[in-house]
Amino acid sequence: MRLLRFLASFFLFCVGGGLAAIAQDVSIDGIRFGQNGDTTRFVLDLSKEIQPRIFLLSAPNRVVIDLPNTTWKQSNNVTASGVVEGYRHGLFSANVYRIVLDLNAAATVHKAFTLPARGGYGDRYVVDLKRSSQTQFNAAVKSTRANRMSAVAVTASAPTPPVVRRSDGKRVIVVDPGHGGVDPGTLGRGGANEKTITLKISKAIKRQLEATGRYKVYLTREKDIYIPHRRRFGKAKMVGADLFISVHVDSIKNPKVRGGTVYTLNEKASDSEAARLAAKENKSDVLAGVDLAETNNEVSNILIELAQRETMNSSARFAEILVPEMRQQVTMHKRGHRFANLLVLKSPDVPSVLVETGYITNKADARMLNSNEGARRISRAMSKAVDKYFETLVAQGR
Repeated sequence: MRLLRFLASFFLFCVGGGLAAIAQDVSIDGIRFGQNGDTTRFVLDLSKEIQPRIFLLSAPNRVVIDLPNTTWKQSNNVTASGVVEGYRHGLFSANVYRIVLDLNAAATVHKAFTLPARGGYGDRYVVDLKRSSQTQFNAAVKSTRANRMSAVAVTASAPTPPVVRRSDGKRVIVVDPGHGGVDPGTLGRGGANEKTITLKISKAIKRQLEATGRYKVYLTREKDIYIPHRRRFGKAKMVGADLFISVHVDSIKNPKVRGGTVYTLNEKASDSEAARLAAKENKSDVLAGVDLAETNNEVSNILIELAQRETMNSSARFAEILVPEMRQQVTMHKRGHRFANLLVLKSPDVPSVLVETGYITNKADARMLNSNEGARRISRAMSKAVDKYFETLVAQGR
C-alpha cells in the first residue's frame, strides 16, 4: 500500500510539472527563421532536448512557446521573416521561459517536432507555421486552449507573501517596476530597455524608503520576470499595502518631448496624451502572450468596486504631493498630474499612482534615467512625498 501511495505521488509530481523541474540547465543557444512557399519555419537551437508547450492567441494573432526551466543564451539579433512580423522573449514565471511570435497574417502550427543532435547541429525544436484563414486560426486558438490554461495555472499558482503584521507600526508600500521578462517595454536611446530602468529606479526607491525606518517596502518583481497586471495590484492587497507606486518611463515619436508625469486612475483620460499612455501601458499583458478574455470578468468586478471613491481621492492627494517634490529633483512635464484608465492602478482599496519618470526617447531624459544619480534623485523625491502624504493622514487621525 505504501508503495502504491509512493507511485501515485510520483505520478502526480510528474504530471504537475515535476519532470520539467528535473530538466534543468536547458539553454536556447540560437534561433533561425526560414521560408518555404507558404510555410515559415522557426528553429530553436537547444543545449538538450525539450518539449515546449505551444498555444495560439488572437486579437492580435500570436504564437506562444513556453519552455520549462530554460535560459536564453542567443546573443545575435535575428530578423523575423515570413508570417512572423517580430518576436519577444523573457521569463514568464520562475520556471517558464516564453517566446511570443507576432504574426502579420493568420497562420497555424502545421508541424512542431524535435531534431536530435547530429551533423554539427545540437538538439533543435522546429515549428512550421502555415498560412491559413482567420477562421482556421480561430479554430486553432480553441484547440490549444488546454495548453493556454496550463500557462494561466502556472502564473496563478505563484507564491505570494504573507499578510503583513502591523505590530512594528510601519506603513507598507508596494513599488512596482513596470514591464519585465517577455515584455521589455520601450527600447530607448543608448540601448537600455524600459524594464531594466524601471527595476533600477524601483530598487533605489525601496532602499531610500526603508532607510527611514518608517516603511516596509515590497517590490512586485526583483528580477527580469513578467508579472501580469492583476498580480501587480493583487500583491498590494495581499500585503495590506497603504500605498502602491508603479514606476515606468515613457516614449514618444517626438524626441524633443521630455519630463515626468504622475498618473492616477480615472475611466476618462484627462487628455489625448493620457489616453495614448494608457493604451500603451495596458498592452503589456497582450505583449506577454496573455489572453485578456481570461481576466475580463475580474477587471469588470474591480471596476464596480471602484465606486469606493475614497481610494481614488487618496491617490490624487498623493499625486498632488508627489509632483512638486519630483519637480525639485528632475524635469517634470508642465501638466505633472494626469488621469488615465490604467489597468495596473485598479486596486479598489489601495491608493495607487503610476509615475512616468521621463521620456526614454529624449536624449537628456534618457541620460538621467540611465544614471545612478537619476535614480537617487527620483528616490529622494519619492521618500519626501511619501513622508508628507502619511503626515497628512496622521493629522486626520488615520
